[in-house]
Amino acid sequence: MDFIEGEILYVDKPLNWTSFRLVKVIRGKLRAKLKIKKLKVGHAGTLDPLATGVMIVCTGKKTKQIERLQAGVKEYTATIKLGATTPSFDLETEVDAEYPIEHITEEAVRECLKMFVGEIQQIPPNFSACKINGKRAYDLARNSEVFELKPKLLVIDSINLISYDLPYISISILCSKGTYIRALARDIGECLHSGAHLTSLVRTRVGEATLENCLNIDELDDFFDRNI
Repeated sequence: MDFIEGEILYVDKPLNWTSFRLVKVIRGKLRAKLKIKKLKVGHAGTLDPLATGVMIVCTGKKTKQIERLQAGVKEYTATIKLGATTPSFDLETEVDAEYPIEHITEEAVRECLKMFVGEIQQIPPNFSACKINGKRAYDLARNSEVFELKPKLLVIDSINLISYDLPYISISILCSKGTYIRALARDIGECLHSGAHLTSLVRTRVGEATLENCLNIDELDDFFDRNI
């Protein structure tokens, strides 16, 4: 493999790692093994630190394909806790409000999920990388600044209920680039006349890249040694 000229890697991003950290570690390992000072490395599609799963990492001239690769359909498995909200819509922040869930049935959940299939308008989370006057929304949110994000048009191809065990539900989602699963959890909670937040998220596919053909972090050194 020619990592200087360009290669495409599929890597399972670890929990609590930022996408930037994953790219930095891969770049560092490759530079050390190739004995070079500079190497272009980038990723196709950010994952939140609390999410795991498929990350496409490109090196060299293959970084020019990032835009095409990140446009691929994405598939996720998510666990959502009903009856409570957090400012970040996930476990990054503490619960700020609780809501009743006694009225929520499995049938109600299935009917609610149908509402989000197709073209939808979604307001991104305040704790996101969206820019407001040149500043990242998550920086403004962490400083308790007041701002408003505009809805974005996106496509959800399918949502399926995997398990129903109140207060938790697990779902699988097939969707377009730009979909915030945390925001979907928020909207599902509102649809069910309750609250909700994301408790776990795994990206299982990006285009042709699947979790099954991803490298784990602890496999990288051996993989590079065998292919350099």
